[in-house]
Amino acid sequence: MYDIIIIGAGTAGLSAAIYGVRAGKKVLVLEAAVYGGQIINTPEIENYPGIKHISGYEFATNLYEQARDLGADVKYEKALSIETQEENKLVKTDSNEYVAKAVILATGAKNRPLGLEKEQELIGRGISYCATCDGGFYRGKVVAVNGGGNTALEDAIFLTSYCSKVYVIHRRDSFRGEEKLLETLKRKDNVEFVLSSVITKLNGTDKLESIIVENKDTKETREIEISGLFIAIGQMPENKDFADVVNLDEKGYIVGEEDCKTNELGVFVAGDTRTKAIRQLATAASDGAIAALAACEYIG
Repeated sequence: MYDIIIIGAGTAGLSAAIYGVRAGKKVLVLEAAVYGGQIINTPEIENYPGIKHISGYEFATNLYEQARDLGADVKYEKALSIETQEENKLVKTDSNEYVAKAVILATGAKNRPLGLEKEQELIGRGISYCATCDGGFYRGKVVAVNGGGNTALEDAIFLTSYCSKVYVIHRRDSFRGEEKLLETLKRKDNVEFVLSSVITKLNGTDKLESIIVENKDTKETREIEISGLFIAIGQMPENKDFADVVNLDEKGYIVGEEDCKTNELGVFVAGDTRTKAIRQLATAASDGAIAALAACEYIG
């Protein structure tokens, strides 16, 4: 029997664990894979308040050890379902069942990959899914952004301030992002649009050196030499196992406001898996603290 079960050991989940145990609650963290979430693959972090420079692995490990040292239990099991039993919640995993007074869903979201060969091994070596996280490392270099929504347009605008040139590659000839963002981007003199095109190959061994792009209409290909590729084709939350418990939006994110409460009494949400405008390391930690304190208040 636990006071709080946290599903997910990323920044939000581990931050929630720290706040939960410090409030005197018995806390269990369930993680299906490895602790740390997306940030563990980031080679350098320079935008977390109070820490000038740290690797994603070191940051995640520090957070994990802090939660463990304070008394949080961590078990590597995949949570499959949540059931209400009178005033408690029953969480079933792929190997056990646990009971708690409150549950915090911190399952995160995965960046949608291109699915190309070498993509995974080049993450942090030219491949990035977060311009605001990693854009500063490409100061004065040539980069590309792949995508056509608001995130891609915002990333490209952001990168124009750091990079000598920004290619914007989109599989259609029009953008689904806001017209105002597109007009801002068009006014930049270091942007080149590569439309109706898809990336078919990533070149480089130890780091990204160039990409092959194919025009969907003409089938013509071209090689573009770049130092960095920022992929912004969406994220994939993994919340289908809890769709019968909490409300999800049309993209699969758990509906929750800044108080981190869901429609289900006793179930809270934190981090990138929540409906929110900004998904950053600092906001994930903030969500974790808010969700944990809200759970503690609910438990009493």
